[in-house]
Amino acid sequence: MASAQAALDLSWDAPGLIAGVDEAGRGPLAGPVVAAAVILDDLQPIAGLGDSKVLSPRRRERLFDEIRARALCCCIAEASAEEIDQLNILQASLLAMRRAVEGLRLRPHRVLVDGNRLPALKMPAEAIVGGDAKVAAISAASILAKVHRDRLCLPLHEAYPQYGFDRHKGYPTQDHLLALREHGACAAHRRSFAPVRAAIADAVIVTVQSC
Repeated sequence: MASAQAALDLSWDAPGLIAGVDEAGRGPLAGPVVAAAVILDDLQPIAGLGDSKVLSPRRRERLFDEIRARALCCCIAEASAEEIDQLNILQASLLAMRRAVEGLRLRPHRVLVDGNRLPALKMPAEAIVGGDAKVAAISAASILAKVHRDRLCLPLHEAYPQYGFDRHKGYPTQDHLLALREHGACAAHRRSFAPVRAAIADAVIVTVQSC
């Protein structure tokens, strides 16, 4: 991680606190999109940081607690399914990122964001494609966002057990798509996403035919 980060050209600004930002949950059909912002403490390095998608769930959980305990500060923020439907998933993701940065206890001097798009921020920022595997602070943010969002799926499963949110975390797996066709959409589903729109349309057709 350290060598990959050193290889990046991050010398365009003066030294100061650097926040890493990443999101989780752009692909699921239900629930919020989650973003996290993290300012790491150089005096308390965290071993094993990496892209959350390639870490095991157990390792992500362990690192989640370690990041929360050892980072200078961090913030996790959300944009709801309703906001996703109103804004679109890209803009809702950027909104969650902005909320995460604005929620930090310390103001970062600059912000490094995973991907190729930047939220509207009041400080200098840089988008880094593949940043969750290159920059430690972005890796930490990706872990916080992923674990937090996975945890949100547990109460969703309790409220709507017929969909299996505890297994697929809202992603469009075959089981989830089958449940959508069988049960229609629940309140947590993103109605602007095509499979959910189709399930709602099918339910309306069935209702009309029943009448």
